[in-house]
Amino acid sequence: QVHLVESGGGLVETGGSLRLSCAASGRSFSGGIMGWFRQAPGKEREFVASITWSSDTTVYEDSVRGRFTISKGSAENTVDLQMDNLRPEDTAVYYCKADHRPWVLAFRQGQIGSWGQGTQVTVSS
Repeated sequence: QVHLVESGGGLVETGGSLRLSCAASGRSFSGGIMGWFRQAPGKEREFVASITWSSDTTVYEDSVRGRFTISKGSAENTVDLQMDNLRPEDTAVYYCKADHRPWVLAFRQGQIGSWGQGTQVTVSS
């Protein structure tokens, strides 16, 4: 059974930085994709960023491009999200997701993948 655990959330001031990490277990995702989504209060869950494992191809949502960086972690089946120049509108619960298939569109649309429990990120103004 796939299990994902996020860490690194917290409270930060506008302009600050946080680094989220996600560790996946239960199967190998070396041929697949891992990424991050977020859900703000009263809003739908939205895609933030993804990385395809075999090609290191990264995709970002427009509002985070240039501020957030997704990368493979130091351990197998781990992924990090470096978040810089944070804004109050980045406040949300951030969820890690992973799938063993490298299908970016289906991953972004929520059609495939296993979810973590989420970690809260709060950016104060």
